[in-house]
Amino acid sequence: MKKIDEKTNVMRILDKLKINYVSHNYLNSGAISGIDVTTALGEDPNMVFKTLVTVGKSNSYYVFLVPVNKELDLKKAANSVGEKKIEMVKSKELLPLTGYIHGGCSPIGMKKQFKTIIDISANKFNKIFFSAGKIGYQIEISLIDLKKVINYNLDDITVD
Repeated sequence: MKKIDEKTNVMRILDKLKINYVSHNYLNSGAISGIDVTTALGEDPNMVFKTLVTVGKSNSYYVFLVPVNKELDLKKAANSVGEKKIEMVKSKELLPLTGYIHGGCSPIGMKKQFKTIIDISANKFNKIFFSAGKIGYQIEISLIDLKKVINYNLDDITVD
């Protein structure tokens, strides 16, 4: 996939912090699902992550990154953040809460930084991909460089 010239807010944040990343776009691919995005990027679906926003029983919000070919295990996710139960945030609540729309949500640059958990499988790769904060755009970044931007933990949070 070709590199892009247009910058999203996520890219501007990374540029400002002098963090290494590679930007990609899949605007002309017709990709809709996460699997479509991996095909458009020509990447392993285990390396391309979706950003999911949840709310716990305590009314605290949490962000989870899981590979696009996997599903979030709500019980494991709740356990990883010390909640009895969590549920997905409704699409209509996403924009006012995070500043992002469904399909373009990134863990970088949210209105507020929420506790973030990335599936432990990310540890297998030198770099992972996730939304650059706008539909049609992805960034590729190492976990080490991502840690310089957001605080996160790794845990087993996907359905077996």
